[in-house]
Amino acid sequence: MPDANGKFGPYGGRFVPETLMPVLDDVIEAYEEFRDDPAFRAEYEHLLRTYVGRPSPLTHAQRLSAHLGGAQIYLKREDLLHTGAHKINNALGQALLARRMGKRRIIAETGAGQHGVATATACALLGLECIIYMGTVDMARQAPNVFRMRLLGAEVRGVDSGTKTLKDAVNEAIRDWVSHPHDTYYIIGSALGPHPYPLMCRDFQSVIGKEAREQMLQQVGRLPDEVIACVGGGSNAIGIFYGFLHDEVKLIGVEAGGYGIESGKHAARFASQIENAKLKVEKEASDDPSQFSILNSQSPEGRVGVFQGMKTLVLQNADGQIAETHSISAGLDYAGVGPEHVLLREIGRAEYTFATDDEALAAFHALCRFEGIIPALESSHAVAEAIKRAPRYSREHILLVNLSGRGDKDLNTVMSQADRSAQSDR
Repeated sequence: MPDANGKFGPYGGRFVPETLMPVLDDVIEAYEEFRDDPAFRAEYEHLLRTYVGRPSPLTHAQRLSAHLGGAQIYLKREDLLHTGAHKINNALGQALLARRMGKRRIIAETGAGQHGVATATACALLGLECIIYMGTVDMARQAPNVFRMRLLGAEVRGVDSGTKTLKDAVNEAIRDWVSHPHDTYYIIGSALGPHPYPLMCRDFQSVIGKEAREQMLQQVGRLPDEVIACVGGGSNAIGIFYGFLHDEVKLIGVEAGGYGIESGKHAARFASQIENAKLKVEKEASDDPSQFSILNSQSPEGRVGVFQGMKTLVLQNADGQIAETHSISAGLDYAGVGPEHVLLREIGRAEYTFATDDEALAAFHALCRFEGIIPALESSHAVAEAIKRAPRYSREHILLVNLSGRGDKDLNTVMSQADRSAQSDR
């Protein structure tokens, strides 16, 4: 649990304009009141069962496991939920809280569009006004989700500033919130932002880990050896990790490696620290230091800083400026990470690695071919890590992958990648 100031160790807290402090105080007070309220819990859990489709299944990826010839891979199927991803767990919980607070105007940000769709869905269900901020780059690569949000009655506002991706959508949503603090509730889509949002998102997403733990014991007879999840802001990962925090289970978060850490074009906050340190050692020992040209003042690396309402690890250049990020998956294309993840890494409870765009694409196709499942490109990063790890172990070893979303939204991106590959082969 965070402390009274909303910090997980030294991370988290509330770093917002003064006008938002009383608004956050109201959110904290309402959440503390309703979190354990039997009527609130009953309504939320009833909707999870009858509307969202929980519990989501646990699937043994038998053919993929056999193909890899090592550990057995199990998938927690958040892709089968209503709206196609885990995001609905958090969006619905916060929308119910907003309605209890008397807030009828809802704003949200989205990158891959899944949180936007989930928020628009919850608002349609509860009769709330909905405005979604989305970077125009993300709108272009996630056009089906933009259409879905509008079908659900949401107003989608494109953001043309900065990199025109998730970071900039968050900035615009915060500006809106500052301008409309009294009638507006901001549903933040991941386990980040100012307190109490990382806590609320973790709590609403913890249903993933609780279910997965029970299902592993029921279906397999024991807990997994490793739990793997992709990490952008970190909501799906913290949700499944939370069910296994007190067990002897390895927790592994997978960031977006983009074109590779050495390219500088990625969204790997944790991994960039490790990989850049390795490169610096190699450069010092090399007879040709010029080959390490990426190690200049603009080389992005995860460093502690204050970002969008929280103290956390942020991808920055050497001057402390927020670095541009890159990922084939819009939902992982983000400079910050949830503060609880930074603490888990610092105390050694979780480890964080990365998968490149090419590795995620290969995993996407592998899951399609071997299991008949089309995963989100975000989730494909976690699948890629399982594919790397499985051959190292015996058949008795169990890897549990959180399949956080389905890939319908990503088909245009995958098709365009296939077209580029075909052209380059000619």
